[in-house]
Amino acid sequence: MTATQRTRRILYVTQFLPREPAICGAEVRAHNVLRELRQLGAVDLVLLCDESTKSELASESAQDLEFSYVFDINRHANTGIRRKIGWSLDPNLNYPHGLAVGTGSVARLGDLARYDLLWFFRSNAADMFPTMYWPRSVVDIDDVQSTYYNAVLSTELSPSKRISAMRRRFAWRRRERLLGERFNVLAVCTHEDRAYLNALGVRAPIHVIPNGFERPQAEPTRSSATRSTLGFIGRFDHRPNAEGIQWFVKNCWPRIKAEAPSTRLRMVGPGSNGPLAPSGQGIEGLGWLADPSAEINSWTAMVVPIRTGAGTRVKIAQALSAKCPIVSTVFGALGYDTGCGHGIILGDSAEAFAGACLRLIRDPGEAARLAELGWAAFLRKWTWDAIRPLVREAAQECLKLSGPDLGAQPVGQSAATRC
Repeated sequence: MTATQRTRRILYVTQFLPREPAICGAEVRAHNVLRELRQLGAVDLVLLCDESTKSELASESAQDLEFSYVFDINRHANTGIRRKIGWSLDPNLNYPHGLAVGTGSVARLGDLARYDLLWFFRSNAADMFPTMYWPRSVVDIDDVQSTYYNAVLSTELSPSKRISAMRRRFAWRRRERLLGERFNVLAVCTHEDRAYLNALGVRAPIHVIPNGFERPQAEPTRSSATRSTLGFIGRFDHRPNAEGIQWFVKNCWPRIKAEAPSTRLRMVGPGSNGPLAPSGQGIEGLGWLADPSAEINSWTAMVVPIRTGAGTRVKIAQALSAKCPIVSTVFGALGYDTGCGHGIILGDSAEAFAGACLRLIRDPGEAARLAELGWAAFLRKWTWDAIRPLVREAAQECLKLSGPDLGAQPVGQSAATRC
């Protein structure tokens, strides 16, 4: 049997359960990447497991997942003056996120030369190993870390926090410049992220794999709610979500309630009914819903008041899949073709954001029109049926680039001898 005839072997490393139904956008992406990789070969699944993930392993939605390896994530704090200086100045420092899976983890994986492809879901998954350079590898970066601090610097006023953000951005940029040496192929969510990494000097093939959502089995029908309802969905332990909805409630909600008193704000997602969620008149937290599509379908609009973070917001594709128009900040809609022609109205100031919400509340016909436009754009661009072939293209480029000499190299070989 020739090498082209045998079944390809793939190692897939993820910190997020690739399950269905997913409870966050990262799990949606992890699940769909795994589906496509399984079309290319036999996949050994590696889970990097923190305390919250351990509790989820027993859930019904995780029962069908079979893991070849499970590694516990441990704290590896970057404390002490020498370690802090090293973190800032040495882009080769191990465990930059302060998280590790142990020095014996690579040995447990065995001879990686037996795999035709290594796929890391997010670069921080690779950063938890005591290894910098990975042969025959794709890293799905998802979030470019330094862009998070770019966003912080665009909104933060505190001098001390700005200095901290500048230090962290400097450190992450130095590390991101090495991505093309550490991995054979990179994947990002947006064309903007690809241009950003190219501008940093990254020299590797970079594929754009957008975030999307599953196409519903039947075309949704917007519900005719008797009361106007705005909605928000997301994990409330994710700082950009918590900060964004707090900003909306503080700066936009009072005007909306003053001009449309019967309007409700309904929040969905883990923690949306907990202490991190805002409260007030007309505000309801529903917690996590296994299938929130009917709830989203009943909203006048989804609000995406996100002002910091990195990557793209899966909630936008999710709203479009339920025929729900969107009011978003420019940053919140990053990575999606924006404008009313795609079911999205943009507003960065509190006045513009609240005004866009009131526009849809007062004009249900306009909301319905935008919902249809958004649905059509979703079908063209943001279903995972449309996106999964891009996963295959990234994997196939890595397989094409990986020759027999590369496959024989040890995992820890330096970038200079690896090229």
